[in-house]
Amino acid sequence: MTARVLVVDDTPANVKLLEARLTAEYYDVTSAISGPEAIEICRRGQIDIVLLDVMMPGMDGFEACALLKADPLTAHIPIIIITALDEPSNRVRGLEAGADDFLTKPVDDVQLLARVKSLVRLKVLSDELRSRAVTGQSIAIEDAMGMTAAISADGGRILLVDSDPIGAERLAGYLSDKHHIDIVSDPGDTTMRAAEADYELAIVSMTLGDVDPLRVCSQLRTLEQTRLMPILLVAEQQDRPLVLRGLELGVNDFIQRPIERNELAARVATQIRRHRYSVELRNTLSDTVALAVIDELTGLYNRRYFDRHLALLLSKAKETGRTMCALMLDIDFFKSVNDTYGHDIGDLVLKEFAERLQRNIRGADLACRYGGEEFVVLIPDTDLDHAQMVAERIRKTMATDPINAGFGDLLLITVSVGIAINELPDDTPETIMKRADIALYRAKRQGRNQVVYDAA
Repeated sequence: MTARVLVVDDTPANVKLLEARLTAEYYDVTSAISGPEAIEICRRGQIDIVLLDVMMPGMDGFEACALLKADPLTAHIPIIIITALDEPSNRVRGLEAGADDFLTKPVDDVQLLARVKSLVRLKVLSDELRSRAVTGQSIAIEDAMGMTAAISADGGRILLVDSDPIGAERLAGYLSDKHHIDIVSDPGDTTMRAAEADYELAIVSMTLGDVDPLRVCSQLRTLEQTRLMPILLVAEQQDRPLVLRGLELGVNDFIQRPIERNELAARVATQIRRHRYSVELRNTLSDTVALAVIDELTGLYNRRYFDRHLALLLSKAKETGRTMCALMLDIDFFKSVNDTYGHDIGDLVLKEFAERLQRNIRGADLACRYGGEEFVVLIPDTDLDHAQMVAERIRKTMATDPINAGFGDLLLITVSVGIAINELPDDTPETIMKRADIALYRAKRQGRNQVVYDAA
């Protein structure tokens, strides 16, 4: 995932070093040499994450961070403070200023890229929620951003997965003064325990005996109740390759042993605060969006909402130079389902398909009922390979798992999918959907139950 990174440091050599590391990973890097300049760049927009040095003349990094987080226009931008000051008191001061993470000089490449990737992923999700709110005309960006000031990170409900009872008690002791901690000593019980309560963070030790900790993380990501819950890994130095793999699976953050109490508290607070912010955005959006844009049968957005949101996402994709993909999906032979079993069973098929569709896309992706048995999915900030993978996953979940229609009847329902991306400078919502529609009908003509991409 690419992103626009702002590096703020008054030492040119430090800027060049970070710029080289990030550019090698295809990030778009901008620089500033002072706090006021960084604030002005962020206010102009299009910055996804800030790497902020502390020791600068005039306005230091702590003050710049506090001002960025206090401004509704910039409060949503993740900030990583980079400092040579390794005292716990400085980490606490950075947390109080609103920093999302900390790195100590000299910066370790693995930690740098892991932190940037994790925080950018979270920002993409929150940006999408904000843009949906604007599309629904239900909440102003300023009001949504203003929620951050009122969100506390205390009193979190945390699930700690650690097969070492002594280590688990030590970690719990670091956090129990501000949070409620439940310990799972048998990793096999993790998903069952996670489903029992509304946890806001899972802390998973990388040392779980014979159990693969990333398998535990993967299970938490597939469970409906914990799909969006942040996960923090506790790792040893030698676990770095696995940590990187974990970040690809959706792990949000990690901390290395030996654990420093204040750093752990800071990382836990950051994850809980961001989780509560996302939940608040979702609840606000859910409570206030007009019924006129929701499909009553499936609970998905309807075509009216889709048309407006597609125009917004396409405009944003052109501004940022990123790719947006559209999937058009049509349930195969749906008319025969209605003719054979009745419209009540047809409605059941539509609702079941909508539920499976939602389970197989990211939180930042948008699924809508386009009309009848046609559905669409918008996938922002992605490429063709990922879109094809998502489409194939949706197709398989229908083709391999029959729907129980009652009375002992199992209906094997398949779906055809057409894919289009914004690849031309003059692309419009109409041209993109026309290509998706052409691709869908090619899939139909070629035998159905398949995914087809139509190039411009």
